[in-house]
Amino acid sequence: MSTDIAKHPKLTEAVIYCRVSSKRQVKEGHGLDSQETRCREHARRLGYEVLEVFPDKAVSGGKLHRPSFNRLLTYVEGQEHAVAVIIDDISRFSRDIESHWALRRALKAVGGKLESPSVQFGEDAHSILIENLLASVSQHQRQHNGEQTRNRMEARAKSGFWCFPPPPGFRFEKRPGDGKVLARKEPMATIIQTALEGFARGTFETQAEVKRYLESEPDFPKNKRGEVRYEEVIRLITRPIYAGYIDIPNWGLRMIKGKHDGLVSLRTYQRVQDRIKEGARVPARKNIDTDFPLRGFVTCGDCDKPLTSCWSKSKTGKKHPYYMCFNKGCESYRKSIRRDELEGRFDDLLKTISPAPKLATLARAMFKKAWDLQLGKAKRAQTSLRCELSKLETQIDQKLDQIVECTSTTVQRAFERKVEKLERDKLIIEEKLSQKLGPKRSFDEMFELAMQFLANPWKLWASDRIEDKRTVLKLAFSERLAYCRNSGFRTPKTAMPFNTLGGNQMQLCEMAERQGFEPWVPQRGTTDFESAPFDHSGTSPRGSGCAG
Repeated sequence: MSTDIAKHPKLTEAVIYCRVSSKRQVKEGHGLDSQETRCREHARRLGYEVLEVFPDKAVSGGKLHRPSFNRLLTYVEGQEHAVAVIIDDISRFSRDIESHWALRRALKAVGGKLESPSVQFGEDAHSILIENLLASVSQHQRQHNGEQTRNRMEARAKSGFWCFPPPPGFRFEKRPGDGKVLARKEPMATIIQTALEGFARGTFETQAEVKRYLESEPDFPKNKRGEVRYEEVIRLITRPIYAGYIDIPNWGLRMIKGKHDGLVSLRTYQRVQDRIKEGARVPARKNIDTDFPLRGFVTCGDCDKPLTSCWSKSKTGKKHPYYMCFNKGCESYRKSIRRDELEGRFDDLLKTISPAPKLATLARAMFKKAWDLQLGKAKRAQTSLRCELSKLETQIDQKLDQIVECTSTTVQRAFERKVEKLERDKLIIEEKLSQKLGPKRSFDEMFELAMQFLANPWKLWASDRIEDKRTVLKLAFSERLAYCRNSGFRTPKTAMPFNTLGGNQMQLCEMAERQGFEPWVPQRGTTDFESAPFDHSGTSPRGSGCAG
């Protein structure tokens, strides 16, 4: 019903209030425009001059505090005369009965009078009853829509579909028959995958190293200071969505296999969670890795404590990098070692541990035999996994029966936690069984990749990526390196592949005599000297002590 202008002769000016509740309505719909059009038509019919329009975009009808409505109150309060506030419909004003009357009181306090082309507002009992009913209906519609949306989202999540905005590294793509499904979004997907796999296998030893890796990637979003917050790192490494599973505890949905492909396997995700529980987070230090890659790996030759590092400023103001020992009581305490000197000697050391070229053929035969053994082991492991899966299913059924029969709430919760753990173990085994048996690449390809590193680990060390340098240290050496300030590195303990194949220095070695280094003596009762090693004169067996 319209309000006759003759009843309100003092009202000659008006403002318009519009509202839509979602960003989608702002981008795709024309809700604000249609509301404003109806309100302007109402103002024209009553002879009001429209002073201003106040649109609230993507604001829920259940909220009390709204940016544009707050500005409207300030604007109306500043007017000399009473102003009509026109809304399209009572549902556009509020969808919560308590908020509705709170907004009405605030509007009345600043001299505004609510009007609408759809309903007549009054102060009599009948008008207030109608207004209460309409406000209650709007609240019911909002709550009912929320319940329907929640039910549809929950049903879709139970089917393995992600029904929230896509997490970093994912995007939505339409799949025939399934609708929107998560898919990889590059390059973010690869960045996150590298971070998760690196943390799982120890390439990134701490969450601080994961943080620094993400900050080093130009395509990963950062704050205004160019940093990635620890909270963002924790979210990335703890979300099952990246393993391909839906986990929404608030809805009672735990580890449901998603329709999307994860960035990492469930085993990798579980290893990440185990590593999080193993130790506390280490604070980030900007100079630990980037400026001093050997820090923490090289030890002092006098006390065997890890060397630390620092930048020292000279009198001219120029900074110089040093390694040094800060162990009090050590002979080398606070005696610095120039970074170029120590790292230069490390480069020379690394260049000497590559395998001898003549051993490549032998290495290939060794690796091929190990390769075949691993294939056989993988087949036996598949059989063992199937047996283990069967046992887990039996245990789960038994625990569920015990939950049904149990009357104690405490005991039931304990059984439920046990079942949850068994279910997770079952998922991991099913994932292992679903994977293709055997290696992803052929033996020739894998052997070539391995030999590329073994033949020249220094090439990977020369990379600018700190992760590559860390990989070299872990793969090439079995223990930390001890460094003496005067004589350099002590004899390193290299990793098994280098020990097996030998380094360049092994090319200078010769085979020892068949009989060893001790003087040769024939066996008792033996007169066969033909097999004994003779010297060049041919007069006596070498080292036998015989005269002729």
